Amino acid sequence: MENFRTITVTKGEKSLEIHNPTTYSLIGMGAQGAVFKLSEDKCVKIYSDPVQAKMEEKALKAGKDLPFMPLVYETGPNYIVMEYFNAPTLKEYLRNCTYIPDSIVKKLLYILRELKQAKFTMIDAPLRHIFVVGNEELKVIDHVNSFKRMHPVPLKLLRDLKIILLKDSFLAQVKKLEPDTFNEWEDYFNQNSLDFRNIPVLSGGSGKGVKVDSAITQTLIGKGHQGAVYRVSEDTCVKLYGKTEHANQEKMVLLSSQDLPFIPKVIETGPNYILMEYLLGPDLNTFLKKQSALSEDITKRLLYILKTMEKIGFQTN
Repeated sequence: MENFRTITVTKGEKSLEIHNPTTYSLIGMGAQGAVFKLSEDKCVKIYSDPVQAKMEEKALKAGKDLPFMPLVYETGPNYIVMEYFNAPTLKEYLRNCTYIPDSIVKKLLYILRELKQAKFTMIDAPLRHIFVVGNEELKVIDHVNSFKRMHPVPLKLLRDLKIILLKDSFLAQVKKLEPDTFNEWEDYFNQNSLDFRNIPVLSGGSGKGVKVDSAITQTLIGKGHQGAVYRVSEDTCVKLYGKTEHANQEKMVLLSSQDLPFIPKVIETGPNYILMEYLLGPDLNTFLKKQSALSEDITKRLLYILKTMEKIGFQTN
C-alpha cells in the first residue's frame, strides 16, 4: 500500500500547492488543506498548517458521539484519516428544488441543536460541507473553525439557501417547527443588520486579493484583486473596493458606457462601492465548457463587443 504521508500540501501565493507522488486521487481542496481518497470508505485530509490539523482533530474528538460527524481512523501532525462519503452534498441534493423538504429541515435543526449543546462556537455549516447519505441521513465535514469562529446562528447555511432560493422556505418551516429558534435568529439579525455600505473590504496589497470578513451575512458572490462583490437582492449586487482609486476608475468606465447593451446598469455609487445590476446566468467560460463548438452567434456577439469597445477607446488587448 502506498504511503499517503509522502504527499505534501503547502501554502502558495494564491492557493495551496500539492506534491502527490502517490496514485491517491485528489477529491477536494480548500483554504486549510487537501483531501485524498484512500479507499471506498476512507479519505485523508492533509493540512498546510499543523495547527489547523490540531484544531480539526479537537473538534472531531469533541463531536465523536454525534451521528452526523465523520468517523476518525487516524490522526497525525498534519493529517486526519476519516470516513469518506460517496454521496451528494446538500447543495447538489437540493438543486432544482422549489421548496426544502421538511425532513431535511428537521435534520438540519437537530444538527444545529447538537452543535450548540456540544459547546461549538460555530453553529453553522455551508451546504457544500453537508452530505446526504443513505435514507436522507446528513453528515457534516470541515470542522477546523468550530471553536474559533463565532456563528451563534447559521450564517453560511442561510447564505447558501438564499443563493438557491430556498431560504424563505427553510425559515417558514423553522418558524413552524421551532418558533423560539426562529425568534432567536431574527433577533440576532435585527441586532446585527449591516448596510452594505459599511461592509469592510481591505486591500490585500500588491498582487494579492482583497480581504473580507467571513462572518458578514451578506452573500459574497466573488472577489479579486480590486474588490469583492456581494449580492444585495434578486436583481442587484454591489462591488466594494479595497482602494477608492479603483472604485473611481471603474465608476468612470461604467457611467460613461451606460448606453451600451453589454455593460451592467449602475444604480448607485459611493466612495468605495458601485451598486449595479445583478446578471443571472453563467459566465462565458462556464457556458463554453458545456458546448461542443463555438457557435457563429456567440462569435458575432463577441466581435460586436470587442469592436464597440475598441471604437470608444477601451484597451481590448
